[in-house]
Amino acid sequence: MKYRISFIGSGNLAWHLAPALDNAGFVVGEIYSRDRKESKALVERLYQGEIKKNLDFSASGSDVFFIAVNDDAIEEIAQEIILPTEDSILVHTSGSRSMGILSYAAVENIGIFYPLQTFSKERKVLFDKIPICVEASTAWAEGILQEIGSGISQKVVTIDSDQRRALHVAAVFANNFVNHCLRVAGDIMKSEKLDHELIHPLVVETIRKAFEIGPANAQTGPAKRHDFETLDEHLDYLAENDELAEVYRIFSQYIVDCYPLDDQ
Repeated sequence: MKYRISFIGSGNLAWHLAPALDNAGFVVGEIYSRDRKESKALVERLYQGEIKKNLDFSASGSDVFFIAVNDDAIEEIAQEIILPTEDSILVHTSGSRSMGILSYAAVENIGIFYPLQTFSKERKVLFDKIPICVEASTAWAEGILQEIGSGISQKVVTIDSDQRRALHVAAVFANNFVNHCLRVAGDIMKSEKLDHELIHPLVVETIRKAFEIGPANAQTGPAKRHDFETLDEHLDYLAENDELAEVYRIFSQYIVDCYPLDDQ
């Protein structure tokens, strides 16, 4: 069955998820967003999309309502939204917020539809390779979310809120922190007038090797070797940036502690 879907939000995730569902044969109709310009742009990417001017969906023909907004706005929307029937399914797409914050809405069927990926409007994504994590308050709603997820992705998993919170923390380490480390590396190279592309092959090989043999087996560097002379030289280089030097010290010490010399 191809369900009808409405979206609350028109940010980075909705920008990609709504058209992906639309192209998979689900009818994505109403789009509500406080940013009318963004909602208009998203509607133009859909076959039957239309702008919704408020959160009163009482006359909507949709079955599932996706809240795809900033985490801090989810609870307020759940309090204000008016859904058409008691059988309506209300979900949010956050990796860190609990399913319970949707309980303010007057429906039994609430849930989570969390694609584990980083989204930017200017970057095309292939949803068939993106894991989708679902959770629901009823078995019926969970089945529908799994069916919707399977319509766009090859991997749909059911996890609870505690697991999703842990997954989100892991994702921050794997994505956000790594990305910021790449920015720091680029800033250091720029300060010495070095071509940023010099580090590109190293980064590619690091990720490839970590997934092929595992991060623990792939780990190299002065901290793993307990090469404290090199670590001190690096800290001397960073001496004028107290915050960055402290990050380097803490991270290096953590690696030292994780790889005792007796185990190497």
